[in-house]
Amino acid sequence: MSIKTEDYEIAYDPDLQQIQMTGILRLNGMSEYQPIMDMLLEALSQSNALTLDLTKLEFLNSSGISMLSMFVVKVRTNGTIELRVQGSKQVFWQTKSLKNLQRLMPSLILEIS
Repeated sequence: MSIKTEDYEIAYDPDLQQIQMTGILRLNGMSEYQPIMDMLLEALSQSNALTLDLTKLEFLNSSGISMLSMFVVKVRTNGTIELRVQGSKQVFWQTKSLKNLQRLMPSLILEIS
């Protein structure tokens, strides 16, 4: 399962229980992020543990951060899924924004390297 454009790619690997996001995500509003949210929720329904690899996601606008936040809240509400988020210190927005996801879900495993 994947979504690919000129600017970004989002790919789910069910064997690794991992979603990798790469490129630049600059969509307009939550309605344009809905296919990505649907993909995240579909992956969630197939997993008992899920890793979001954002290390190669160079940019994510505020609507995208809101979408990720909503996803984390859904995972927290589910209560049975282990969520791991991987980020990069080399990508400025990640060092600040990803910590906020952990505030939404204290059991979230955050790895920024």
